[in-house]
Amino acid sequence: MRYREQYVLENIADDSWRMFRIMSEFVDGFEAMGDITDAVSIFGSAREHASHRHYKDAEKTARLLSKKGYAIITGGGGGIMEAANKGAHEAGGTSVGLNIELPHEQQPNKFANIQMGFRYFFARKVMFVKYASAFVVFPGGYGTLDELFEAATLIQTKKIKPFPIILYDREYWSEILVWIKTKLLKGAYVSPEDLDIFRVVSTPEEAVKIIIAAGKKGLKKGLKKRG
Repeated sequence: MRYREQYVLENIADDSWRMFRIMSEFVDGFEAMGDITDAVSIFGSAREHASHRHYKDAEKTARLLSKKGYAIITGGGGGIMEAANKGAHEAGGTSVGLNIELPHEQQPNKFANIQMGFRYFFARKVMFVKYASAFVVFPGGYGTLDELFEAATLIQTKKIKPFPIILYDREYWSEILVWIKTKLLKGAYVSPEDLDIFRVVSTPEEAVKIIIAAGKKGLKKGLKKRG
């Protein structure tokens, strides 16, 4: 057998086994999180230190939400993720950490009482979205922006039911929102209503208020449909 043909066959075999690994991540995720009804996914930089204002605010946001009955879902690592899991854990709530395998290994934090490890980003993303009633997005880097715009795209294209995407810290997000308005909206790359997907806050209390109001609105809609 020629080298090229052998290489192709070996890759087909690898892809077949990869399919089973992907399926197992979905199955494990659905089984582990199947009982979760109301949850908020919280994102932000893994590099934020415990002394930073954002860390403390993420911890408080998660604590307040947990006391209102919401589960908290994070990426399971350090920084903002640790802060949110810690807030939920100390409030006695459900604290979920969905860790990802990375070349520079991300260590899971100790505050998640439901811990899962993922090899594939896209399987992990499904879990963030599927069980979320809202996203709270703290300042962060590429990974945070990835989760933010993934959710915005799904809502914009009506692939999922709309829920609040809350951007935490007005000062941090102000320039990207200006860019969206002056470049994307002005160039007709997005519609005016697409800007309504985002809400911007600067305190934990503001974030919690928006999430609770959205939950009540959704409950009223559900009752009307049943009636």
